[in-house]
Amino acid sequence: MPRVNLQPQSVPAASQPLLAQIQQAFGATPNMFKAVANSPAALQSMWAAFGALGQGTLGARLGEQIAVAIANRNRCGYCLAAHTVLGQNAGASAAEMAAAQAGQSDDAKTAAALAFALKVVEQRAQVGDDDVVRLRQAGFGDEQIVEIMAHIALNLFTNYINVALDIPVDFPKVALR
Repeated sequence: MPRVNLQPQSVPAASQPLLAQIQQAFGATPNMFKAVANSPAALQSMWAAFGALGQGTLGARLGEQIAVAIANRNRCGYCLAAHTVLGQNAGASAAEMAAAQAGQSDDAKTAAALAFALKVVEQRAQVGDDDVVRLRQAGFGDEQIVEIMAHIALNLFTNYINVALDIPVDFPKVALR
């Protein structure tokens, strides 16, 4: 049972315009956004971050693969389900999303990004020079390395919202590994 209000009509008025944008973008208002809408500032921050990273250089597919790897590691069934759907919408196959869930990819560049993202999560950002060198060797420049970090931060935020507040999954469920 969710630990915060999920009724859009009961959130602050300042959240309503963003909820309308989210409704239009998804064709529905996912429960996570309903929960976050209890704070207009948090909703604005989250929605802006999704929008900005959607315009980044990593591409939607890799962003979604990073998201499922982090969701699985953090045991966030909500984000795992949502980002699996979004990843397939971005062109990844079901098998590629399942591999990403385990932090794996047949593509060396994607595999390097996933390994780095998971190491950042597991070691609370205590990574070394060699970890960044591996990203560079895989073909990532400074812009993309910083974007990977931004994806990690956004996904930690969404994972924590969904897990801590027990947000019901409203996407097709995907089993955690």
